[in-house]
Amino acid sequence: MDQAYLWIKALHIIAVIAFMAGMFYLPRLFVYHAAAAIGSDQSETFKVMERKLDVIIMRPALVLVYATGLALAIKADFFKAAWLNWKFLLVLLMTVLYVYLVAARWRFAADRNTRPARFYRMLNEVPTLLLVGIVLLVVLKPF
Repeated sequence: MDQAYLWIKALHIIAVIAFMAGMFYLPRLFVYHAAAAIGSDQSETFKVMERKLDVIIMRPALVLVYATGLALAIKADFFKAAWLNWKFLLVLLMTVLYVYLVAARWRFAADRNTRPARFYRMLNEVPTLLLVGIVLLVVLKPF
């Protein structure tokens, strides 16, 4: 392996960690935000926290995850591997979940959330399940 591949891989791992931190934290913020009274100082603070987490951390990290992930797949010629197709599916599902969380953030920002805290508490488990699948595919390369 050449140095460029290793640097891209390191950057990919860092970006995944940053993005996943947000995927674990944003739904948790929603749990508390759903319980806060609309217009309260607490609710307004959650809006700021949620926006900054999304725009400053998660969105740039996701762009970097995709860019470095594709670069790694191209450089290592992984596109022929069946495990990568399954990984892509799980990454796509993670991205769809992220888009859903962004839409939920916009609803919270407009004081239009209709979901209870329990919904977001359960939704908070989905990124973990997807991450487990992604990591197992990458490390074990079962197909």
